[in-house]
Amino acid sequence: MTSPSYQIPTEVREFAEKSVEQARKAFEGFSGAAQKAIAAVDTSAIPAAAGAKVVGATALGYAEANVKAAFDLATKLVQAKDVEEVLTLQTEFAKSQFAAFQEQTKELGAAFQEQTKEIGAAFTKAASPK
Repeated sequence: MTSPSYQIPTEVREFAEKSVEQARKAFEGFSGAAQKAIAAVDTSAIPAAAGAKVVGATALGYAEANVKAAFDLATKLVQAKDVEEVLTLQTEFAKSQFAAFQEQTKELGAAFQEQTKEIGAAFTKAASPK
């Protein structure tokens, strides 16, 4: 015996779709401002700052990708036809985001390690007698 499926009223669905789209646009505006701020940082005076700028830009890129994935999920959830589809979408999202998080963590770890080596080399060079 199948249970009756729950239908979301059209007005509620349309409101949710508009809300998701407005939130997406607001985040895109914030993200654009953050990208401009990172690009404007002057790294010429401090060698390590260039690496920090790259790591910061990479982290921002990951944040943007993760938020985009969440917005995409929200859009799909609003359009879901029943609870089963919602659960399927949520499960797929959780799996893909966990995999993305693992990859992002690995890449950021490598970037931090590289920056640490470069900073150590700069300090060693500065501390060496000439």
